[in-house]
Amino acid sequence: MDSITKMIVINSKKVLPSDVVVKLYESNADVMIKETCFGVMVSGERTVVNRLLSEIRKMDPYGMFIKERGFLPGEPNRCRATRRGGARPGFHMLETEDRLLPNIAQGLRALDRGEVPVKKELKKKLDVEKLKKIIANAEV
Repeated sequence: MDSITKMIVINSKKVLPSDVVVKLYESNADVMIKETCFGVMVSGERTVVNRLLSEIRKMDPYGMFIKERGFLPGEPNRCRATRRGGARPGFHMLETEDRLLPNIAQGLRALDRGEVPVKKELKKKLDVEKLKKIIANAEV
């Protein structure tokens, strides 16, 4: 059995982590579910977890972001309870990513509408010869 843990980071105005947890429990899938401050962790057989999360993501495709996690929930090296508190390794990065998710969601919506980002015109760098002429003219 190929086991995997995935994190659903929820940054949605429509869906709460508790809504996702209820849907996961209703599925009766053989997975371990843990609600976190950023969303939900789901552990189980890879095919089951992937199938389940593809269905769950339909609740709000622009407000849920899924990433793999290298450790099971409660892993002694990562769990705050066994490390006597403090932020778990990776928490601060996840917190930073969470702040970016509304911008990413906005970009995904725009792409789905067929909008193409406008390329900004890059300013050309000042030519060396032109700079030399400017300097020469300034030395009066």
